[in-house]
Amino acid sequence: MAAYILRRLLLMIPTLFGIMLITFTVTQFVPGGPVERMIAQLKGHSGGEVRISTSADLYQGDKGLDPERVEQLRKLYGFDKPPVARFLRMMKNYLVFDFGDSYYHHQSVVNLVISKLPVSMSLGLWSFLIVYGTCIPLGIAKAVRDGSRFDVATSSFILIGYAIPGFVLAIALIVLFGGGSFWSIFPLRGLVSDNWGDLPLMSKILDYLWHMVLPIISSTLGSLAVMTLLTKNSFLEEIHKQYVLTARAKGLEENRVLYRHIFRNAIIPIITGFPGSFITAFFTGSLLIETIFSLDGMGLLAYESILNRDYPVVLGTLYFFTIIGLISRLLSDLSYVMVDPRITFDGMESQ
Repeated sequence: MAAYILRRLLLMIPTLFGIMLITFTVTQFVPGGPVERMIAQLKGHSGGEVRISTSADLYQGDKGLDPERVEQLRKLYGFDKPPVARFLRMMKNYLVFDFGDSYYHHQSVVNLVISKLPVSMSLGLWSFLIVYGTCIPLGIAKAVRDGSRFDVATSSFILIGYAIPGFVLAIALIVLFGGGSFWSIFPLRGLVSDNWGDLPLMSKILDYLWHMVLPIISSTLGSLAVMTLLTKNSFLEEIHKQYVLTARAKGLEENRVLYRHIFRNAIIPIITGFPGSFITAFFTGSLLIETIFSLDGMGLLAYESILNRDYPVVLGTLYFFTIIGLISRLLSDLSYVMVDPRITFDGMESQ
């Protein structure tokens, strides 16, 4: 297994390098970079919004900006060097997790991401716990009662939830429970109330949970169907196998057959995705959910960074989250061995 892990870690290097190279190359051809953005502001094209300029607009000294000023701007943002030199310098800095400063927010990319993580961690972690905590027991119950009224009713409910887009559900919840047209029960914006710092500990916890109810429902309802049906189908496949019929023929209790024999085999496909889902839950962000409920998280940051051509944030977060994704995939593969001793990497190591 050690050889397999080492091989996977070594393969991460060219994968990461290739992703960063492709993304960096694409950014070189996208119009409206930081230099063009600053030129647009200096020319007074907008009073806060940025007009995306093309390369034809870059050198227009007769319209207010001389070439020397433009060259100073290019040097300020590091665009006076060839693309290859800029890419190599960027990757050298990224090796020590030095992502530089944001062009748009004018602060360290690391500090900027850390400031946005509480929102994304709240949405991701609660969604993860609710989905796994609900879908596994529900899927088992549906498998045991396959074809019953309970199975049909729950399937209809979760499939309807799956068909409703998250942002549509969020708007409907606001209209119903956020003071839109009916009841004003839950707050409409923010992770906590404005006076959260002055509240006692228990009130802080309740205030936080109160704010998270509608966003969590909006972001999790559509995810229930996939995990529930995966759990149900996995248990149904095991229930009809010969070893289950043999255990029942020996007179074992149904609960013992279910949780001592079926459970440990049927849960393998679900558990193997646990490490990756758990890690990514801390860093996921939903642009529409965050926008609707005024939550300033990673989803909104990613959208703003792309819109404003904030390359340090775009490339820095891509580098970090790519590493997280590659590691989570490795952990998911290793979890197969941990939950199922029949699976080994000996064949891969001998190749």
